[in-house]
Amino acid sequence: MRWWPSSLRARLTLWFTIVLGVPLVAFAIVSYVVFDRTLLTRTDHFVEDALSAFARELANERRMAPSNAVAARTTVHEVRFAQLQVVIADRDGRVLASSAADDAVSRGTGTPDADEARALAAVAGVGAEAPAMVTLKSTAGAWRVHARRVTIGGEPLLLAGIASLRDIEDVLARIRRAFLVAIPLLLAAAAAGGYFMARRSLSPVGAMGARAAAITDANLHERLPVVTPHDELGGLAVVINSLLDRLERAFAQQRRFMADASHELRTPAAILNTEAQVTLSRPQRSEAEYRESMGVMQQAAARLTRIVDDLFLLARADAGHLVARHRDLYLDEVVHAVTRAVRPLAEQRGVRVELLPVVDAPFHGDADLLGRLLLNLLDNAIKFSVGGGTVSVALSRHDDARGGRYEIRVVDDGPGIAPEVQERVFERFFRGDPARGRVEPTETSGAGLGLAIARRIAEAHGGTLQLVSSRPGRTEFCLSLPTTAVAAAEGRGVTGGLDVGARGQR
Repeated sequence: MRWWPSSLRARLTLWFTIVLGVPLVAFAIVSYVVFDRTLLTRTDHFVEDALSAFARELANERRMAPSNAVAARTTVHEVRFAQLQVVIADRDGRVLASSAADDAVSRGTGTPDADEARALAAVAGVGAEAPAMVTLKSTAGAWRVHARRVTIGGEPLLLAGIASLRDIEDVLARIRRAFLVAIPLLLAAAAAGGYFMARRSLSPVGAMGARAAAITDANLHERLPVVTPHDELGGLAVVINSLLDRLERAFAQQRRFMADASHELRTPAAILNTEAQVTLSRPQRSEAEYRESMGVMQQAAARLTRIVDDLFLLARADAGHLVARHRDLYLDEVVHAVTRAVRPLAEQRGVRVELLPVVDAPFHGDADLLGRLLLNLLDNAIKFSVGGGTVSVALSRHDDARGGRYEIRVVDDGPGIAPEVQERVFERFFRGDPARGRVEPTETSGAGLGLAIARRIAEAHGGTLQLVSSRPGRTEFCLSLPTTAVAAAEGRGVTGGLDVGARGQR
């Protein structure tokens, strides 16, 4: 609709004016009709009462008068009514008497002359079996004519009263003029008031829009102004500010993620480049030197590949594009397989991996992903255990009113995690030991992605992964999985394989 305003402020003003104007016009029309009917009813009552009084006087006068005509002339001469003309006619419609049109009472009221009165009386009363009330119009104006049959001296007569409606028309005209002036003024005042209210109410929206348009990734710390936090607009500003808080945290996390990823990727890339340059710096080397150099480059390439694979896995998991291949399996078999796979690595560290008694645990999930999750936990526990330490793995089942769940607990006797960083162990690229450098790989170095990947796999299967406790001599992680539920969503998962070379890091 082209006529409909595009501005919200204008639309609110128009709606406010329409909502007020329609009832106002309806009230004016109803009031006008009520005034018209009330004034006309009062005139009818006046004429009826006057004719009744006139009929009584006419009957009294007839007792002394020789005929109805004489009694009629005498009565109209003696009984006068302001702004009312009385006409008396016989059964044939001949006028016997009528009030004088130019007497002192009716002078200036515009009553019709005798001929016109006779015509009006004939039109109103001839053939009327009951009192008649009609409104007639002539060149002199509008008239209200009442006619009734009366019997005087045994002879039926027509008694008619003619009242001018000029006063009523004047009153109605003044009412119309008042409405024609008052209604537009009220609508104009309503439109102005509505525009002012809409402008004042929507001014915070304009301020929020201007501020929001100025916020970019360079100034995400800025927030929208909150003038009245308890109304709808204030609530909207609070919600948008909360959204900006989440966006700022997401941007900061993304920047930190990119910086950490670049840092992690730079180390093995630098090792590859440096080793290649050193190897090629001399025209001839022995086979042993070449093999040693290729071994260093192979380790760097393996670490680089592992980091890239982990980053790719997390990126696809965040986007929801990786699907876990769910099928029926036994968690106890997965636990046994992973425990056997990590024992050679544990023996190199002088750590003993202890598998506590486990229960039969039928489950529906992705065996490769669950194996990778447990592998990351065990690899993490082994690397942070002291020589001669023990890593224990336990699988149990717990049933309660909310349903059953499997719990896999991995406990090591390493130095533990500092209390101030325990909340961050599942962050990407976070490493709990600040003494571990990133430049030179060590026995326990890693990219810090293992626990983040493990938690995403647990969530993909509808479960949780938590750090239960950590102190010197004991660190415990607990994986909880539902016994009956599959994954929280079949389409949200990650894919991977049972890779002994995968490295978790806390």
